[in-house]
Amino acid sequence: MRRCLLTAMTVLVAAASTAKVNAETATFQSGSYADFRQLVSREAATTEVAIAATLSFPDAARDRYPAVVIVHGLGGYLESNEGWHANEFRKAGFATLTYDSPTARSMRQGSANGSRGGPPWASAVAEAYSALRLLAGDPRIDASRIAIVGFSFGGEVAHLAAFERLRTALAPGQNRFSAHVAYYPAGVFGVAAEPAAYTGAPILMLLGEKDDNLPVAKAEDYLTYARSAGPAPIDVSIYPGAYHAWTVSSLGAARFYPQYPSTRKCPYLLLGPSRPALLISGRETPMDPNVMQTCLKDGQGYTMAYDESARAKSTRETVDFLVKVLRP
Repeated sequence: MRRCLLTAMTVLVAAASTAKVNAETATFQSGSYADFRQLVSREAATTEVAIAATLSFPDAARDRYPAVVIVHGLGGYLESNEGWHANEFRKAGFATLTYDSPTARSMRQGSANGSRGGPPWASAVAEAYSALRLLAGDPRIDASRIAIVGFSFGGEVAHLAAFERLRTALAPGQNRFSAHVAYYPAGVFGVAAEPAAYTGAPILMLLGEKDDNLPVAKAEDYLTYARSAGPAPIDVSIYPGAYHAWTVSSLGAARFYPQYPSTRKCPYLLLGPSRPALLISGRETPMDPNVMQTCLKDGQGYTMAYDESARAKSTRETVDFLVKVLRP
């Protein structure tokens, strides 16, 4: 009995060691910005932060790998969500980079203590591009085949990273993400409709039919507006019956969380060549802080629930999308 137990423990330890062989820790530097104006005007970052990351590779050896940067939700990295998806992407042949976002942590702490300071979304986009530079400089990674996939907060970052004005501020030259996947994004920001507003890399936006944090109608209104200046490279998939965070297996049945802030009743904030504008009834209107304060107050809280079927379907669709675009 003792010998069998020792043998089993040895097998488990060996298996755990094998699972970690293709993973390594990394650190990259990123700038913190007060707002998008500071970023776009190329002003120096307010501060620099060191960000811990994990770079993992598929089991199959190859000269250079396509890669996926994975940006977690506002609650932080979850092995059951971002870790689970990273494993699925590696099975499909992609190296993966996950990291702990200081911006998400700051926003989370601000919500907890009632801070009214504006969320530093510019810093979150800067983090994503710093992760891109880290991968692009690794000789094991094909710099021309790096995608970004994000969930909720991370989904918003994945969408923002496709705005050409932000890309040129953070990645001079031709460096860019080759594909963007936004799982149930927050729906806070859009880009002002103008030619070449997006980088041109394909975008897959995954929405839940019952997501009351980003209602489908709100997202569709924005996409109609964005396409008014020409084709926007965005494909949308809508999952019937799915609520916000449907991929998070630690969630149970549908439950409303009144403590979490939401922009569900707010218009999109449009980023363009001048100061931000609001998208109201399909048209750009001047920025009005009172409108935002009111809609944030009226829209507090949203519903979340796990949906195993939606997770399986969206994972297949995402992997198919990445394989088509990046061809591992």
